[in-house]
Amino acid sequence: MIEVADTAIRGNADADAADPASLVAEVEALGERLHRVRDAVGRVIFGQEEVVEHTLITLLSGGHALLVGVPGLGKTKLVETLGTVLGLDARRVQFTPDLMPADIIGSEVLEEGEGGKRGFRFIPGPVFCQLLMADEINRASPRTQSALLQAMQEHRVAVAGHVHPLPAPFHVLATQNPIEQEGTYPLPEAQLDRFLLEVEITYPDEAAERAMLLATTGARDAKPQPALTGPELIAAQSLIRRIPVGESVLDAILRLVRSARPENSPLPGIAKQLAWGPGPRAAQALMLATRARAVLDGRLAPSVEDVLALAAPVLRHRMALNFSARAEGVRIADVIESLKAQLG
Repeated sequence: MIEVADTAIRGNADADAADPASLVAEVEALGERLHRVRDAVGRVIFGQEEVVEHTLITLLSGGHALLVGVPGLGKTKLVETLGTVLGLDARRVQFTPDLMPADIIGSEVLEEGEGGKRGFRFIPGPVFCQLLMADEINRASPRTQSALLQAMQEHRVAVAGHVHPLPAPFHVLATQNPIEQEGTYPLPEAQLDRFLLEVEITYPDEAAERAMLLATTGARDAKPQPALTGPELIAAQSLIRRIPVGESVLDAILRLVRSARPENSPLPGIAKQLAWGPGPRAAQALMLATRARAVLDGRLAPSVEDVLALAAPVLRHRMALNFSARAEGVRIADVIESLKAQLG
C-alpha cells in the first residue's frame, strides 16, 4: 500500500483533494508499471541502479538529463535500452565540431513538381523523435548547441520562418566526457540549466562487473523488452505533477536553493565561495524530481530525504565557484554537502 504523508499537503488539482482514494489508486498502478520498467532495464544495464533511477526520474518529470562519465560505462547502451523499454522512438546523434544545426533540426530542399513548379519541402532532422541521445554534446560548436537549445526548451524548431512541433514526449539524454577537453566547447550556462539533472556515471562494483562480463560476452546477449508506451509515459508525467507535496518538503527545497545563491545565502562561508547560484528553475526541477522519486519508491508524497538525495544532481551544474575557492581546492560537491547539512 502506498504510504500517505501525515503532514499538510499541497496539490495541483481540486479533484485530487476531493477524491484522494482515486489518486492513491493511480499512483499504485503507476508504481507497479515502473517496477516492471526497472526490472526490464536491470536485465541489460548492470551495477548502475542510481544512474537508472536518476534517468527515470528525469523522464517522469518531463525533463532532459546530462550523463557525465568516462567512455565505456554504458551511456549509449542505457539510452538505447530506455528507448525500447519505454516504447519510444529513439535516435542518436554523434556530436562533432563540424556538425551543423541543419544536421540536427533538418532543412528545406528545393523540389520541382509537376508542370515545372518549384517549391521547398522540409526534411525533418533526427531531433524529430521522442528520445534523442546527443552523444558528446560538448564537442559541437556553440551554433549547433543553440539549435538544440530551442528544441529542448520549446519542444519545437523554426526553419525558414515556419515552426515545426516535435513529437510528444520529447526528451534529450546528452552525454559528456569529463576528460579529454581538447577541442571541446563548454556548454553555456543557459543550456546547462535546461537539463533537469546532471547524472554522474561511475565505475560499477566488482560483483556488477562480473555479472556484466557473463551476460554480455556469451553467444546470446540480453535484449531489452518493452514495458511502457509513449502515451503511458505522458500520462505518468501528468500524474507526477498531481502528487501532493508537504510543507516541510517545500520549505526544504526553498531553503536549499536559496542558500546556494551568494546574494542571499545565510551561510557566510558558502557565499564567499560561489560566483553564481541556481535560479528558480532549479527549485522547479527539485520539486518535480522529488515527486518522481517518491513514486519510484512506492510512496504517495515526497519527503525531505528525497530533497537531500537529489540535491547534487539538481544543483551541481547550476552553480559555479569563484576563482579564490577554486584556488583553495574547494569542490562543488563539498559546497552542496554543506548546504544539505543545514537541512538536518
